[in-house]
Amino acid sequence: MGPSRRHCPTCGRVPAPVPANGAWPFCSDRCRLADLGRWLGESYRIPGDPAGEGGVAPRDDDEEGTT
Repeated sequence: MGPSRRHCPTCGRVPAPVPANGAWPFCSDRCRLADLGRWLGESYRIPGDPAGEGGVAPRDDDEEGTT
């Protein structure tokens, strides 16, 4: 059984090996940047409930004067 061949997640072509391809696992910088653009444009989403608006976490010193 030979090694499995991965495909570029953007275009489906087989990328060059790592030493010759700095954009691994993508086949080119163009595909790498297209994927990044999808993440930044929120085309990709992780399923689940929304995380909220990023509220402020309570500070540790808020409880000091209560004892």
